[in-house]
Amino acid sequence: MRSVRIAAAVFNAPLGQTTENLERTEHWAAAARAEGAALVCFPELNVTGYGLAERVKAVAEPVPGAVTESLCDIARRQAIVILAGMAERDAGGRTFASHLVVSPEGVGGVYRKLHIAPPEESLFAAGDRAGLFEAAGVRFGVQLCYDAHFPALSTRMAADGADLIFMPHASPRGTPGEKRSSWMRHMPARAYDNGVFIVACNQTGANGAGMTFPGVAVAIGPDGRVLADYVNDREGLLIAELKAEDLAAVRGHPMRYFLPRRRTDI
Repeated sequence: MRSVRIAAAVFNAPLGQTTENLERTEHWAAAARAEGAALVCFPELNVTGYGLAERVKAVAEPVPGAVTESLCDIARRQAIVILAGMAERDAGGRTFASHLVVSPEGVGGVYRKLHIAPPEESLFAAGDRAGLFEAAGVRFGVQLCYDAHFPALSTRMAADGADLIFMPHASPRGTPGEKRSSWMRHMPARAYDNGVFIVACNQTGANGAGMTFPGVAVAIGPDGRVLADYVNDREGLLIAELKAEDLAAVRGHPMRYFLPRRRTDI
């Protein structure tokens, strides 16, 4: 990978306020670009909003569609790669929690959440692909919220060549500090065990549908150490430098890079 400066947004995303959420997505994309970031990651379902009622299906939109067109326009105007989330409706009427990779050149891919949390099972269908994406000189995977609790998914992405895994969340309850502490139970392990960078961000504030989210974002190096964090209920940006030499230091060390020594034959 190339060294890259990235941004991760802590973002308030009221359910169903798609136009307003897109406007603020552009505001924070512009702010990220002003900080020198080549890529900005937004939380799970930041465009359409997240909810645990049938209303979330009503706000779902197709891909490609109006949301993807708007995101492409924003990426072009701000000259930045955007990772943004939306409720996606497919041709068969199924609803997915999806995350789009959008560059000034267009949509580079869509990730559909693979692991659906029990409260979501009546609302969202599960995706079936753990593909990787490339942008800003980095090969990366995306996991949405509940996905991050399944270690094999991170190992699969790392084995397939990911240098970085983004983990956008819409995770309610608790204070920002409490949510950060919760994330520290598993996210450093995903980075350390697989020799990858991890970048995670959450929604913040009330969503207008009975849920409130604590604002937090973290960036973790391939050695499992926190590089930067943002722990605040106000909207804002985490800015982090992901350095190629930090990745090389882990992967070039015989006792610090475990992934190639897995016993896949067992």
